[in-house]
Amino acid sequence: MTTVLVIDDSPSEMAKFRDMLSKSNYQVLEATNGEQGCQMAVAHLPDVILMDVVMPEMNGFQATRKITRDKATAHIPIIMISTKNQETDRVWGKRQGAKEYITKPIDESGLVQIIRKVME
Repeated sequence: MTTVLVIDDSPSEMAKFRDMLSKSNYQVLEATNGEQGCQMAVAHLPDVILMDVVMPEMNGFQATRKITRDKATAHIPIIMISTKNQETDRVWGKRQGAKEYITKPIDESGLVQIIRKVME
């Protein structure tokens, strides 16, 4: 079973992701901020990470950079998901190591396709 680590500080967004991913038979791990997400990435080595951008303590850009620069977790594809839809945000997210950058609201079938794509 594919394990997806969702890093998002919004309880309502987390519930949406949990519901969407569970329907597609993904195992879901949850972290509510970037620092916790980085720790969980090292501890659980998920198959893919969904990363919010705007979070307290450590934002998604910082967490993505930390995960992709760590030898233990650098192989894990990260999909950044945000309400920030400026081209500069997309470019910056990819420079930090994200494989994809998509904006909310999320389409369930589109999300599953993107997860499959980054895992190839």
